[in-house]
Amino acid sequence: MAASLPIPAAARVPIEGRCGYFVERKNRFCRMVPAAGRRFCGEHAGAGAEEENTRKRILCPLDPKHTVYEDQLEKHLKKCNSREKPKPDYFIQDINAGLEDETEILDKLVPISSLSEEQLENLIKKLRKASEGLNCTLKELIMSHPALHDVLNDPKNGDSAFKHLKQQASILGNIGRLNLLGPRRCFIEFGAGRGKLSHWVDIALQEAEKVYFLLVERETTRFKVDGKHKNRNSVFERLQIDIQHLCLNLALRCLVETYPTSCKERNEEPVAKRMKNDKMDTENDNERSEKSELEQWIPVAGIVIALCCHHRCDWRHYVGKEFFKTLGLGPVEFNYFQRMSSWATCGMRETTLETSEINVKKRENQANGNEEHDHEGCRKTDDNPEGLPGLLTVEERKNIGRLCKLLIDQGRVQYLQQKGYNASLQYYTDSLVSLENVLLTALPKQSSTPDSTI
Repeated sequence: MAASLPIPAAARVPIEGRCGYFVERKNRFCRMVPAAGRRFCGEHAGAGAEEENTRKRILCPLDPKHTVYEDQLEKHLKKCNSREKPKPDYFIQDINAGLEDETEILDKLVPISSLSEEQLENLIKKLRKASEGLNCTLKELIMSHPALHDVLNDPKNGDSAFKHLKQQASILGNIGRLNLLGPRRCFIEFGAGRGKLSHWVDIALQEAEKVYFLLVERETTRFKVDGKHKNRNSVFERLQIDIQHLCLNLALRCLVETYPTSCKERNEEPVAKRMKNDKMDTENDNERSEKSELEQWIPVAGIVIALCCHHRCDWRHYVGKEFFKTLGLGPVEFNYFQRMSSWATCGMRETTLETSEINVKKRENQANGNEEHDHEGCRKTDDNPEGLPGLLTVEERKNIGRLCKLLIDQGRVQYLQQKGYNASLQYYTDSLVSLENVLLTALPKQSSTPDSTI
């Protein structure tokens, strides 16, 4: 990765109106705005920078990444962003985590680089045998959507932004292909980030009535686009929570129950009630409990997932355990296969220059607020070619990585099929646009009526 040369002390000039503290680690001045009359921000005021400031700053006990004045510690702890906050109603610890079984076995496993040549060969043989009969040539369904036509043709787009827009356009096109774009629906975006995909779905449904968006994201996200929709007919709600702890039926209840008040102000029936009446106008609503009414309104009409980051999946959370077990595989094999899956996207780094270019692009994506996942798998792992037993070529590593991803994804397909869905895998974008280019789609085998879909 290319590194910038250090700035000579004589040439260091802080930005006007910003903190005058030079951050050696970042080779630049701090960009925080100091208080009026101060030269340094609060974070660096205690670093020997302001002689007039005699107050001592200490590390925050909740998060040592920032400091606080010692005499204001008690006050700070009550409002610190890292403090433990009351859990919302839809939070249930580990509700989606799966069973915590066989974790002791995984804790004792050695890194791939510590495996013998024979052990690695046996793993690869198991992988190839398990993959026999799988359709390794996925159908290509690269699509687009008119909602992104103008922005895709904007000459101001950089290469990274253009690629990301092409991915979003194809995902939106595939959602439309499945007939999931329509009125009176709730779209739930997991791992929403800035919420750009929901943004484009909303643009595509400008004329639709009663469209709701539930954005689920565990991180505190900057540059969110949710605010752009405040004056539109659609309603956006954001939940900051890890999917592992999200009780979705409670989350939907929280979402739905924010609307009856506004409906009553216009002397209208609540949306959920009206939608139910459209379907069951011959039944008496008073005979249905609130739970039954909600269940009538929220069948899942379709699932669309752009798959990536297989290396982050673990056995406890994996839904395809039964599929693996029918192939004679278990947590040990899964552990190594999910690690080896990163070879599909990282195995082609043949030169130092190429590695440098990837890292530079990744920094640019982060700086621009992009949500690319192309090189998410290229974290520091134990699968460097030099540390592997035996001699695997770059192409062999890539093929093995692809097989690992396909096998893991096939377990997800089998799981959905057991749950009553027709599920499939397809390429939704070119590998030159994104190395993570597989889309998982699923529709109920007995499709719900349009007025009751999510």
